[in-house]
Amino acid sequence: MNTMTSNKLNAASAHDSTLPVGRKSTFRAEGVACAATIYHPSNDSSGKSIKPTPAILMIHGWGGTQLILFKDFIRRFTEAGYAVMTFDYAGWGASEGLPRNTINPWARVRTAEAALAHLKAQQDINQDQIVVWGTSFGGGHAIDLAAEHPELAGVIAHVPMLNGMAAVKAVPIPRLMRFGFDIAKDLLNPFGRTYIPVVSAPGEYSTMDRDGAGRLEDWVMQELDSPYDNRVTAASLLTMGPYQPRKNLKRLSMPGLIIGALRDTVAPFNEAAVRSQVGKHIAISTIDANHFDPYLAPWFEDNVSNQLSFLGDILGRR
Repeated sequence: MNTMTSNKLNAASAHDSTLPVGRKSTFRAEGVACAATIYHPSNDSSGKSIKPTPAILMIHGWGGTQLILFKDFIRRFTEAGYAVMTFDYAGWGASEGLPRNTINPWARVRTAEAALAHLKAQQDINQDQIVVWGTSFGGGHAIDLAAEHPELAGVIAHVPMLNGMAAVKAVPIPRLMRFGFDIAKDLLNPFGRTYIPVVSAPGEYSTMDRDGAGRLEDWVMQELDSPYDNRVTAASLLTMGPYQPRKNLKRLSMPGLIIGALRDTVAPFNEAAVRSQVGKHIAISTIDANHFDPYLAPWFEDNVSNQLSFLGDILGRR
């Protein structure tokens, strides 16, 4: 890990990153047991609120599991008085399901639907004050889920992947060709799946080696007690281009906040196109950063403060 990366990660973790104790839980999505964790506001040590608590359902991205790059967001949201629920998709992290580490965005949205139902079923959660929060690939899932649930209090799409074809076109042609070779092996090999690293350092082979993606592995080493299973089935890449959550932007009826990174080459953000598809109830905020920067210092603080302001406006807490 180079010195510059180390300094940035240390800066991001300079504050107290201690999380409240999460309550482990399980829900079923299409017959598979999925792991979830519910964090109560940090001033509620008992885990039992006097009255139902506003809540945020956090939906992860392409290769994410429950705490990956989420710890500081969870800490800040719970400090502000919100409950937070995270979960692992089927076949990822602590969830059951085979094959491991494969991605189908439409199945993931259905899993997020089951996660939302599970959160609503908690007696200490205010069903009328739930915000869906999704990041990266999961930002698209949050848009899709919110389009089907007008009863939600709000939606936040953080550096969202809204146009799968734009994401595919951003990949250099030699890398696409290598992807194609591994996809063919994955589809044709009857004896086992072919995996590709999710992230890597620049120039190394993975699904994401741009925008400082390699910092994810450094972050895991510093922040988590368990290793990250850095792999995804090659055939998962076939789902990227056809996935177009931007088509649901016009269907959003609740207050929303879309946060785009202007130098994002992983999930390119077309601000003009997004603005043309949403109403005045959807705020758009941009950060002069790449895809992974907004999770880390020095971008994180302004980023999360903006989100807390939005949440305070719609949920009534600061």
